[in-house]
Amino acid sequence: MGKKFTASATQLKPDARYDSILVSKFVNCLMHDGKKSVAQRVFYSALDILQERVPEEEPLQVFTTAVENVKPSIEVRSKRVGGATYQVPTPVNPKRQRTLAIRWLLAASRGKSGRPMSTRLADEFLAAYKREGTAMTTRENVHRMAEANKAFAHFAWGR
Repeated sequence: MGKKFTASATQLKPDARYDSILVSKFVNCLMHDGKKSVAQRVFYSALDILQERVPEEEPLQVFTTAVENVKPSIEVRSKRVGGATYQVPTPVNPKRQRTLAIRWLLAASRGKSGRPMSTRLADEFLAAYKREGTAMTTRENVHRMAEANKAFAHFAWGR
């Protein structure tokens, strides 16, 4: 069996402004059609908006805490056992936690319309920082599913 992840993890360089790998990863996920400078401008302006809204906190700290809050600790995976498919709760490894958190934050931001992306991102970061918002709802739904299917946890031996 091959490697589970691509080489991007080893090649990822910290961003210029905050010297953070997490910011680089987020910008890469935000990017469309290889337009990295556009993605960086959107992200940094979102952090500038956070700076105005929460002056007592460092914007990078708000972003990092938002991502940490959205990370799921457990998820359900489908497992076929004797013709029946069960939703088996399994722990999530740290790389996948980060990936899911970034994906959910971006999906929540892209799901709203009518305002610039930087404003929507800032709103979602702030909501996740306060443990509310669409991305946190997604996380809670995943945890609720895992809790509801706890009876099938004994099928997890195959993973």
